[in-house]
Amino acid sequence: MSGGPEAEIGGPGTLTDLLGIEMLETSGSRVVARMSVERRVHQPFGLLHGGASVVLAETVASTGAYLNVKERGMVAVGLEINANHLRGVSSGVVTATATPVFQGRTTEVWRIEIVDERGRAVCTSRCTLAIIPAPAGSEANGTLLPQSADPSGG
Repeated sequence: MSGGPEAEIGGPGTLTDLLGIEMLETSGSRVVARMSVERRVHQPFGLLHGGASVVLAETVASTGAYLNVKERGMVAVGLEINANHLRGVSSGVVTATATPVFQGRTTEVWRIEIVDERGRAVCTSRCTLAIIPAPAGSEANGTLLPQSADPSGG
């Protein structure tokens, strides 16, 4: 993974961890991650839940935007996301690739394409992020955590 461990937003017990999202490539200009499609991310009919696709999409967009602005002491937070679910997936792995459409001083817009193992489109998404000052104490052990989080787990 490029970008080093600081590129992973979240950590143990976060939503990205619970959904099994794995970062493969990270930079301020491209982020790639994958997620296994299994029961924990299914909707009641045994298909990948649209909400899980949206979490994957926002995770890769937020990671890329954060990597683009962290040197300025800023973080990226979601303002808006949309998703078109194009194909049902019941098993296997989906891969999300995020690339920036616009990277400004106070907002970024990212395009996210999610594909199945055969490279077929599963979901296309666009995420707009607000660029804000990093909250005091928000970065611990290279992982972005809320102020109240204890990185030791205790």
